[in-house]
Amino acid sequence: MATSRQHPTVPNELDSPQAKLVYLALRVGGETGATDLQRTLGLSKLSLFAVLESLAAKDLVRRTGGGYVCR
Repeated sequence: MATSRQHPTVPNELDSPQAKLVYLALRVGGETGATDLQRTLGLSKLSLFAVLESLAAKDLVRRTGGGYVCR
């Protein structure tokens, strides 16, 4: 039986490797808090928040009560 798997894609407007990494982590992991993202990705909080702010400005992620999620 053949199974169909969807592979997450990265929007073309993302050039930064860190932005792509954070975006994919949210696409795959769903809603995630900043501390969990920081631990999982090994980014400093300063870098992580800059990337999240950039992704939010591009309307690719949004902040929720439990962290961040892709739109």
